[in-house]
Amino acid sequence: MRLVLASASPARLSVLRAAGLDPLVRVSDVDEDALLAAIPGAPPAEKVTKLAGAKATTVARTLDGTADGTADGAVVVGCDSMLLIDGELVGKPHDVDTARTRWKAMAGRTGELVTGHAVLHVVDGDIERVAEGHATTTVRFGTPTDAELEAYLATGEPLVVAGAFTLDGLGGWFVDGIDGDPSNVIGISLPLVRRLLGALGISPTDLWTTPPED
Repeated sequence: MRLVLASASPARLSVLRAAGLDPLVRVSDVDEDALLAAIPGAPPAEKVTKLAGAKATTVARTLDGTADGTADGAVVVGCDSMLLIDGELVGKPHDVDTARTRWKAMAGRTGELVTGHAVLHVVDGDIERVAEGHATTTVRFGTPTDAELEAYLATGEPLVVAGAFTLDGLGGWFVDGIDGDPSNVIGISLPLVRRLLGALGISPTDLWTTPPED
């Protein structure tokens, strides 16, 4: 059975590889803005979980059995992360001005990193079973100096990540601590994925890959 990661995130891929998996990476073309616009009043957890489910479902429908190594079945994992702060759910800032404004607002404060997860079991091209959920981790932000913030913005990293920060990259210098699962802040919660796999009758150990011989 092949694990398929429905995400372009190198951080998520790194987490899964460190946990003994070797995912096939497939990226969906889901229009996130359109999907969010369709559910404006939904709770934050529902929004990110719906996005995760849409990504996983889209990718699952593109699997091609023997051609992509999923002939014996596949587990597709989709995720979507956003930061909840001041009652607002924010994703990737995309530009320097937005990232700067967000950091000015969240420096020295706390926010909640919310990640929706969807795990699909695909057999013979059909989605047989689905398990969904979300994980929330509290993030305590530090207060970078103006010079530090400008240096961080200049790297481009905060422009392309949820909440304009990372825990496992350069942004880790400006995170004072977290309360909860660190892998969730990186983008994929291993404890939650284990539980969702269990709901489908699958253990993460079923997906472990054998390390190459020396």
